[in-house]
Amino acid sequence: MTAGIRPGAPRPPVPDGPVAIVGAGTMGAGLAQIAASAGRRVVLHSRTGTRLDQARTGIEDSLRRLARRAAADGTKAPDPAVVLGRIHTTTRLEDCAGAAVVIESIAEDRTAKQELFARLDRLCADAAFLASNTSGIPIGDIAAATARPERVVGTHFFSPVPVMRLCEIVRGPRTGDDTVAAARTFAAEIGKESVLVERDTPGFITTRLLTVLILEAVRMVEEGTCTAADLDRACRLGFGHPMGPLASVDLSGLDVFQDVAAALHRATANPVFRAPALLAELVAAGHHGRKTGRGFHDYTATTGAP
Repeated sequence: MTAGIRPGAPRPPVPDGPVAIVGAGTMGAGLAQIAASAGRRVVLHSRTGTRLDQARTGIEDSLRRLARRAAADGTKAPDPAVVLGRIHTTTRLEDCAGAAVVIESIAEDRTAKQELFARLDRLCADAAFLASNTSGIPIGDIAAATARPERVVGTHFFSPVPVMRLCEIVRGPRTGDDTVAAARTFAAEIGKESVLVERDTPGFITTRLLTVLILEAVRMVEEGTCTAADLDRACRLGFGHPMGPLASVDLSGLDVFQDVAAALHRATANPVFRAPALLAELVAAGHHGRKTGRGFHDYTATTGAP
């Protein structure tokens, strides 16, 4: 049965209550920001207080940038103090109990996600849905760790979360229609547009397509066809991409992308997902992109990538 919300049809409401975000990295912090900006109370969880402090600082900086930009444009932005006041940070997973919506955004580790969802299933029995922000791990595998797989769904957001409008809603083999509808409603509530991935296929829609593009871009640079700077410039000017594929993978992390490509290759046995040697060489050298100062581009200068 295909679930979805027809254009113009009324959307079923998502129950009032806090949104629990588990994982306070770049994606988790961004999710906390947009949920709080939309008026929701947020519980942001991480295992370490240091990560939570970094997340709160990052959220505050992002909100202040948006406020300055809005003031310059004559538009309105959320009050940073009000938004931050809606976000409660915690190292206790038990504080997520009672959440109306739960979104997991931890590292792409299947076992870790399964263990987490087993705990969240017990703690958050009244949540409208339990969602994973995974970019490629099958939702069915994650849902199998719970007693309510029909309430588990994929909500794949894009970085930077406050800016990117897309959210892939991923249906697992046992995800219920009401869960899909609730996830789409929530995505709209926090200002995102969603597409529905009906088949729980590795890489979903965008990760699968983007991985092929990035790997081919790496091959072209490896072969000496062009420089990374010119390849990214060609994609921006010729295709209208806001960011070239190599700058994009620098932002997400070459080490993360290497794992994604390897997982897709294992799952599909499709040679298009076989990574070039150049990718492995950069990762082994510690050049993981923006977070290390160098990837396909050099970020040690203030100007960043071309």
